[in-house]
Parts: sequence; C-alpha cells; structure tokens
Amino acid sequence: MTQIWPGNPFPLGATYDGYGTNFSVFSEAADRVELCLFHARGREERIALPEVTGFVWHGYLPDVGPGQRYGFRVHGPYEPTNGFRCNPHKLLLDPYAKTVVGDLDWNETVFGYRFGDPDGPMNTRNSSRSVPRSVVTSPFFDWGNDAPPHTPWNRTVIYEAHVKGLTMCHPDVPEHERGTYSGLAHPSVIQHLIDLGVTAIELMPVHRFVSEHHLVERGLTDYWGYNSIAYLAPHDGYASVGGERVVPEFKRMVKTLHEAGIEVILDVVYNHTAEGNHLGPTLNLKGFDNPAYYRLMDDDPRYYMDYTGTGNSMNMRHPHVLQLIMDSLRYWTTEMHVDGFRFDLASTLARELHDVDRLSTFFEVIQQDPVISQVKLIAEPWDVGEGGYQVGNFPPLWSEWNGRFRDTVRDYWRGADQTLPEFASRFTGSSDLYQSDRRRPSASINFVTCHDGFTLRDLVSYNDKHNEANAEDNRDGTDDNRSWNCGVEGETDDPAVQALRSRQQRNLLVTLLLSQGVPMLNAGDELGRSQGGNNNAYCQDNEISWIDWSDEAVDADLHTFTRQLIALRRDHPVFRRRRFFEGKAARGVEFVDIAWLTPDGQLMSDEDWESGYAKSLQIFLNGDGLASRDDRGQLVEDTSFLLLCNAHHEGLTFHIPDDVPVGPWVVVLDTAEPTLRRESQREALARGDDREVVGRSIVVLRVDEEARA
Repeated sequence: MTQIWPGNPFPLGATYDGYGTNFSVFSEAADRVELCLFHARGREERIALPEVTGFVWHGYLPDVGPGQRYGFRVHGPYEPTNGFRCNPHKLLLDPYAKTVVGDLDWNETVFGYRFGDPDGPMNTRNSSRSVPRSVVTSPFFDWGNDAPPHTPWNRTVIYEAHVKGLTMCHPDVPEHERGTYSGLAHPSVIQHLIDLGVTAIELMPVHRFVSEHHLVERGLTDYWGYNSIAYLAPHDGYASVGGERVVPEFKRMVKTLHEAGIEVILDVVYNHTAEGNHLGPTLNLKGFDNPAYYRLMDDDPRYYMDYTGTGNSMNMRHPHVLQLIMDSLRYWTTEMHVDGFRFDLASTLARELHDVDRLSTFFEVIQQDPVISQVKLIAEPWDVGEGGYQVGNFPPLWSEWNGRFRDTVRDYWRGADQTLPEFASRFTGSSDLYQSDRRRPSASINFVTCHDGFTLRDLVSYNDKHNEANAEDNRDGTDDNRSWNCGVEGETDDPAVQALRSRQQRNLLVTLLLSQGVPMLNAGDELGRSQGGNNNAYCQDNEISWIDWSDEAVDADLHTFTRQLIALRRDHPVFRRRRFFEGKAARGVEFVDIAWLTPDGQLMSDEDWESGYAKSLQIFLNGDGLASRDDRGQLVEDTSFLLLCNAHHEGLTFHIPDDVPVGPWVVVLDTAEPTLRRESQREALARGDDREVVGRSIVVLRVDEEARA
C-alpha cells in the first residue's frame, strides 16, 4: 500500500518537488476523492486523499515522480435533476494535469448515465480502460537565456497556423517530425517565417483535446482542436516522441522560435469543454463538481446553458472556474514561455448573468494580474448567444479580431455598393470602434481570412462553400462568405480568370498589410493554398487542410509578393502608426496626416462619400504627420505615400493631385503586376500627371526622394 501524507491544498494538480508529488483537486460536491495510480500492466491502485481544505482535496506521495499515470474518482451525489453528476465508476482527468496521454474510446462506459437513458440511474460500468490518463510531469527544463521578443504591437505581424497542418507535407522536415512541435521548430520552417517577415505565430488550439463522438462515428476527427479537456496540458498528438515527453518538446519549440525573434500566441478555448451537454461523457469537470464548473439552466439544472454551440458553457461566476483559467494562463506564460493568447468565443467569458458585461469579473482579474496583463491579449469578440457580437466593446487592455475589417474589405474588392465610408474606417484602424475608450490602432487585429472560412485563394475562386467531405450534406459552414469567383466556380484553365484571381489576392493582401492595426495572415495564403472550396475544414485532418509545399502547388510569385509587402510595412511606420489619425482631411480642406481624394485628384466631398456606386479613390498618407516618438524619444518620420485604389471592374485614369504639397512620385507596386517594382522598373510620376489603373487593382506611389534631392 502506497504511503500518503496530508500534503498541501496548493498548488492544485500534481506537483513534483524532486522527492515526491503533491496531489490536489477542487470539489465542493464530493464526499470522498480517490487518487488512482496506474502501475505495470494497467493495475490500478486507489488511495483516498486524506485531507480537505476549503473544498480542496489533497495528499502527498513520497517517491512518486514524473511519468506516473494517474486519475481520480469522486464519490458524491449523482442527482442529475439537481445538477450533480458525481460517479465514482468514471475515471476523471486532473483538471490541472500538465500531461495527458491515451485516446478516448467512445463507448458506453464513458457516460455517467446508462446508455440511452440520461434521466435514468447511474452508469456503474468502469471507464478506466476507455479514457485518457493524467501524467505527473517534471517541471525542470533548461531555458538557457530564453527571453520573450516583446515585439511592440505596431510592429507585430501575426501568422495563424495549425501545428500539424503547417509541416505535415513539408519536404525538408524529417518524416517522424512532420505535424509536430519539433517539425514547427525545424530550421526550414523557421527560415520560412523569418523570410516572410512575420513576428508572431498564433497557434490553433494546443490544449489537450478530443474528437467529438459524431465525428468519430463518421470516420473523421476534430482537426482544429476546439474541444479541450485539459487546460494545462499540450496536446500529445503533436509530439514527435512519446506523449509523456510532450512538455519539453513544446518548450524547445518555443525556445527555438524566440531565438528567431518570433513570438508564440496560443488560441485558447476556455468557454466550453469536450464534456458537452447532459448527453455528453463524464471525463473530468462534470464528475468533480458539475454545478460549479458549468452554467446550468436555472429552472432545470439537468440541462446546460449553451452560448457556444457546443453543448456547455463554463461557469464564469464561480471563483474556482476563474482560478482554473487564470492558473492555466499563468502556467503557459511563466512555465511554457508563451507570449500571448487569443481567446476563442471570448464573449462567453464575459457572461456572468446573461448579457455580455465588459466589467465582468473575468476582465477584472485579467486587468489586475501582474503576469497576464503584460502579455498580448486578443479576443474573438463574439459567441452564438443573444447579444454575443461584441466587436469594439472589449476593455482597453484587449485587442480584438476585427470581423468588420474582414467583411468590409471582402465587400469592397468584390464590388459591393455602399462600401467607401466603411472601407475608409477599416483602413485607418477602425477608430470608430476603438478610439472612444482610448485604445490604439493595435486594438484591431485585421484579417481577411483565417482558419474558419475560405483560404485567400478560395475566396477569389468560389462563390459557394463546398463542404461535402464533412459528411453533413454541405449544411455546415457559413453561407455569408462575401467571396467572388471571378466568373468561374472553382479551378479553371482560363488565363484571364487566373490573372484576375491573382490580382484580387494581391489587392486583398495590400489592403491587409498597409492598413492601420495589426495584420494577421492565414498560414498558407502566401503560397496560394486551397481547400477546394471547403470553408469549414474543422474535421479534415488530411490534404484538404494540410499545406502543400510542393513546387507544383506553391504560387512562387504570390509568396514573393507577400514577403515584399510585409517588408514594405516593416520599413515604413506610416503604415503602422501607434496612434490614430488626427487630421480632418477626410472631409476638410487641409492635408494633415491623411487625405482622401477622388480619382481626378480632388478632395472627397460629402457627396463623393455618399455615392453608393463609387468604388475608387486615392489615399494620401503623410509621412511627416506621424506625431509620435520612438523608444528613445526621437520624432518618428517617414516618407509619404499615395494609394490609387480602383475596385471598379473597368480601368480608370487617376490624376495625381496638384495640391498635395509633396512629390514627385515613384511607383512602388501595381497589383496588376506579380511582384513589387525593382529599381530597373522605375516609373516616376509628377504632380498633375495621369496614371492608368486597371480594373480591380491598386497602385502604390512613394515620394521620390532621389528626384527631390
């Protein structure tokens, strides 16, 4: 019989100190909690935790160390009608497990109720052989001189990527490392990110997750990973070696990215778990303390409040739920050295009663935390509940995925009417959404595509979704794509259509990367990646979702164009201002820091802005009007730029304005061309000159400093 000492209530979870391991779990509902140790050949040893302090059950086991597999069994009320679902026949994962191994076998044993009768008696079949197990993890790792890059927001360029999909087909990555943390840290992958110029990689969920039952039944998997069961454990399916060694492999990946100057941001899913609703399995939180961890229906606690569309919502009103989330965030920051978080369906986290509350306890604890308040915090500012769309309404500390930027830019370039005023707001950093609470342009995370929806290439190749591979009769995924196939649905050999699609991709990239705010690029878009029109590839762990790095699949010109464009943004602070524009040139008479002009070179009038059919304009960005200082207090200055934007389907003649107090100009890029201009292609324009701009294209001009000298 293993000896157990009283131990300590904190820290929660399994904590190895070099001599033994302290085990600690919260459950207000429990009458007794058993720690289950698994030995050779699967033998299970059950040990009652001897102490309970403030509803935290704890005990210390000397001589138990890293590699020990364990779980818990909770004895307490099984009263679904009252919200309690304790069931000692179900082996439970440690909510604070730092390593989780093993697969979930979807069978009758994993459910707390007798199969087919959720309102019936307790299911007494043992789930031990069917569920993953927690593993005691060593906290020791040699970080060396690792330091976070601390890239300022206005210099940040985010690259959203999937750990597996990024490297699964990469020819330079050794086969056993493809699709893993080690594969992502491979020199060839790191070099691609460096050459591209991105400063941060935002990883889709790496918290330990499982695939939903309905997907497994259809022979599919949860590829995206938005189905967490352990908030402190990296997903072991992305480990190149044994799952028990996943933590040091993840740390080595972070350390390698930091050495390259690249930050690591995690997409985290604290709004719900994989346990689903009253019909779902009992894997951890449901069995420990169902009414504490989950939002239950007030009038019938058998059922769950569902603001996420996944079956349950975390109970942000309970202090131990907030503690779990904050402890998880601090662990990933202090122990795993990540640099920030993107919060999935963040509106759910702000629901204390029913409505989304920007003054909720969740935001308060984030604001006052000395660790988490200092990292990059990004909200997906919506959920599926009533009033869940909250773009622009998060507190000052936060940045937000700007869905209105995505929609407006897509509408503008597909030729929708009534877009010019909205386009101007999005291009200048969405001050209408963020300036009132003194946030800066960095509050807006600008994106045109992301993991959810069409890729950039598909956005210009498909009018409709093509999700047949998901086996849901093409009913899943949004129908609001705001895409345009350029005249032909799907792949085509028509050179005119291909040329237009390439131009449209460049138009979208120029708008994304030269707008104020923080640009986010969807991994593979720079290579011309396609998903065959699938706009909801959440269950496609295959070539549909994986990036194809082969020479035949990669659009080399698009890759070069994207790399050059990011470098242009990096080299010119006029495209990444720290503060919003202050001039009134949009409808005034002076050229201050920005001016909006018609194609014929005149300042835009109210009538011009209100013309619903207008799709073309000039944007003057004054490099002398930045009005900010660098870290050493020096005034930030830049050259001036003029953007000729023509979203009309026909070519237009643009008149270079006579009244703009700078010039002459030189062409930097023309999206009718595959790459940015080289010096040998120099094209100079003087004030008062005319320049033809082909239909659906942008020409970017820079003040010709050589001519001025």
